[in-house]
Amino acid sequence: MGLMDYTAVALGKKIKAGEVTVMEAAEAAMAAIEAKEDSYHCYVTIRDKEEVLKRAQELQKQIDDGTLTGPLAGVPVAIKDNMCTEGLLTSCSSKILSNFVPPYTAEAVLNLEKAGALIIGKTNMDEFAMGSTTETSWYGPTKNPWNPENVPGGSSGGSAAAVAAGECSYALGSDTGGSIRQPSSYCGVVGMKPTYGTVSRYGLVAYGSSLDQIGPMAKDVTDCAVILEAIASYDPKDSTSVKRESYDFVSALKDDVKGMKIGIPSDYLGEGLDAEVKEAILAAAEVLKEQGAIVEQFDLSLVEYAIPAYYVIASAEASSNLARFEGVKYGYRTPEYTDLHNMFKKTRSEGFGPEVKRRIMLGSFVLSSGYYDAYYLKALRTKALIKQAFDRAFEKYDVILGPAAPTTAPKLGESLSDPIKMYLGDIYTISVNLAGLPGICVPCGTDKSGLPIGLQLIGDCFKENNILRAAYTYEKHRGFTMEELAGKEAE
Repeated sequence: MGLMDYTAVALGKKIKAGEVTVMEAAEAAMAAIEAKEDSYHCYVTIRDKEEVLKRAQELQKQIDDGTLTGPLAGVPVAIKDNMCTEGLLTSCSSKILSNFVPPYTAEAVLNLEKAGALIIGKTNMDEFAMGSTTETSWYGPTKNPWNPENVPGGSSGGSAAAVAAGECSYALGSDTGGSIRQPSSYCGVVGMKPTYGTVSRYGLVAYGSSLDQIGPMAKDVTDCAVILEAIASYDPKDSTSVKRESYDFVSALKDDVKGMKIGIPSDYLGEGLDAEVKEAILAAAEVLKEQGAIVEQFDLSLVEYAIPAYYVIASAEASSNLARFEGVKYGYRTPEYTDLHNMFKKTRSEGFGPEVKRRIMLGSFVLSSGYYDAYYLKALRTKALIKQAFDRAFEKYDVILGPAAPTTAPKLGESLSDPIKMYLGDIYTISVNLAGLPGICVPCGTDKSGLPIGLQLIGDCFKENNILRAAYTYEKHRGFTMEELAGKEAE
């Protein structure tokens, strides 16, 4: 068993016990990247090996003298390329930011550094987080480690693939409409989106400001709880940050769901859901039922309106947020132009990819005079209704259970030819962002092709501990490990 096969917490324990040095962990991560990166393309930027080893030595010294005592000290981590990192390229996988090196670091990443994390590099993603396959990246697509002919999901596909391939111990992703949970489902890892406002958005390059949230992607539920505890904090620099009573998530890791009420929306099990995915989800619900949970189906309603509402709101916010990229202050600037207006136009035409342009145009349209009321305001009203539907559901249930995606990972190139089909792939994740809720994706099996299937558990606002407890219990009793499934497929 190699060092990159351990969970982040298990590797942290070995480092703390003196069985492994931080330098050895760093060497293992860099060796895995060297061996596998050409096959999977998980990273946009990989830190210089000498720089990584120098940082590893500093962390080892702090661990040895007792300065760093946390569970993640010395453990290698990868950061999605839309989180600012001082002195390290942050491109959002876009040509327009291909030369942008930030002068500051995102708050969530700073929190990890305070916990002693060893940053290995920045992971590939859909350009400006707009996409569900990590194929819209200016640097080219990432491939799924379970089968390189398939996509890893998106937009945090690079982070999910890096964890699945063992090119880091864990990673940070961001989730605007499922961008942590869906790639986690496709790559067979655990990914968690916290309640909106739990993790600071300061230093996260904005896509949809009312929807974006940073979260952990790791090998198991324990890792996710520990990482979330490290990155979550109130931040006065972020106007959307919430001051919570408790940031204790690790205490939720209990093998006990007796009496927990779990609801399965019947809307999530209807048309469009792959038969093998449905079977795996219902089997996972049965595991929780056997452990004492009360499981039943119910009508959530409004599911069909989530996708149009989401894409109107997200595109409107994106068109506003991306107006700052025009070639004046930072980033790419077209080399030839006649005047300021021409420079703006040419820079944006050359710097943005097709999917980003599509969403900017859609957002500008729905915010324009004459269409604002018809589309944007209607979408905001729908968002409020969706939140009310979840509020009613959580009056009765502790946790909502369903799939993270309607299918397993599609083949490379399939989704880009039909953007609407790609958008429909977000149907089970989008509502969670519209309502600001926490959600977690846990692997629950594979399909006949050997591709992972993800179980999604959704909680009420600030009730991460409910979904962590249910996810932890399921993980303990599901009867297999992803390593075993991967081994069976390899045979």
